[in-house]
Amino acid sequence: MKISELSRRSGVSIPTIKYYLRDGLLPQGQLTTAANQADYGEEHLRRLRLIRTLVGVRRLSVSAVKEILGAITEEGDLHQIFGIVIDARPATQLRKQAQEEAAGGETAGVTDARRLITEMGWEVSPGTAAVQSLGDVLDALSDVDSDIDWRSLLPYARLTDRISELDVKQMNGASGLLELAERAVLVSVLLEPALLALRRLAQEDKSARLFSGSADGEGAA
Repeated sequence: MKISELSRRSGVSIPTIKYYLRDGLLPQGQLTTAANQADYGEEHLRRLRLIRTLVGVRRLSVSAVKEILGAITEEGDLHQIFGIVIDARPATQLRKQAQEEAAGGETAGVTDARRLITEMGWEVSPGTAAVQSLGDVLDALSDVDSDIDWRSLLPYARLTDRISELDVKQMNGASGLLELAERAVLVSVLLEPALLALRRLAQEDKSARLFSGSADGEGAA
């Protein structure tokens, strides 16, 4: 396809595509006999969609996306590809964070997050961003003297474990590194707002069933 069709099918403007080509995020097309023209294939389209999601939805810098794409290409391992895209950060940054945490210790919340992970029997990398995120939440809960601790989150963790099985099954049937990465982005980035919306809808339903029409706050009989 020509660059005009690539732009139309990807939803990315021609000037932006040319910028990605110059910066090395997108590989050059195959030169044709016509002057200053090239042909682009489905791999270009898939890679461009992935770039658009990481830049437009994840709000990553072009340099960060370039490193992530490089890591995906080099790894060639399904688990590593999924992990890179889930964290959506350069691999060097992940390694740096793991080194800093090992050297400087960790907060009580992060320690409790690791306890929850152990209790669930999950196998995760020490540098996974979600460990720190969960630790930050647990620290905040402790600061306000909440009675919610890591043990209180175990029922949520078990439900999430079941959801994650559905997530990973979405990877089945993919062929090629870029398609696998695209599936991982779909699961980890694009579906998250849908899951949050579903939770909000379910909460509204349960609230209406329990509290609606009850003046004293007690559930209806």
